[in-house]
Amino acid sequence: MRPNIPYKLVLASKSPRRQMLLRQLNWTFDIITQNTDESYPSSLDIAKVPIYIAKQKASAVLPKISKNQLIIAADTIVALNKTIFGKPKNATDAFRILQQLSGKKHKVITGVCLQTQKTEHCFSCTTDVFFKTLSEQQMKYYIDHYKPYDKAGAYAIQEWIGMIGIEKIDGCYFNVMGLPLSRLYEELSFFC
Repeated sequence: MRPNIPYKLVLASKSPRRQMLLRQLNWTFDIITQNTDESYPSSLDIAKVPIYIAKQKASAVLPKISKNQLIIAADTIVALNKTIFGKPKNATDAFRILQQLSGKKHKVITGVCLQTQKTEHCFSCTTDVFFKTLSEQQMKYYIDHYKPYDKAGAYAIQEWIGMIGIEKIDGCYFNVMGLPLSRLYEELSFFC
């Protein structure tokens, strides 16, 4: 069951994880994507970066929707102190990122932009993730077997590294996967 909104949903994401999560809710939706610049002003507060990028993604798709459609656009970042870790460029970069996250608490922040032709509504969700200290062997194994190159912070919580390396989380598990489902369900009521 989805919120009783008078719109057809459009997911503005190529992410297989976001698509899977919406399907698991048994929601029907179309997928419309547009390549988008994911850069942001360097002066922007870290907590606002994912909303800024989600708005860019929604704006890029907006000309392609009809008046009875509602866009769901999202962006997820991994932040440690004042450093944002995006998707790793290669295995060396993935190893460097995992080394920096190892044994520390970091934040996973997902910004979501919900947009129709007339209305825009944005929010973000933050989850604290506590990594155990990872060995070089564990990090290399993960990178070699799971190819984390399309994942912010070079890892996915639902994969092997999350199963053996995450001590605990404080916040929404699905947010770490890329879409805070419970919060999304609530926020869609803005359009009722």
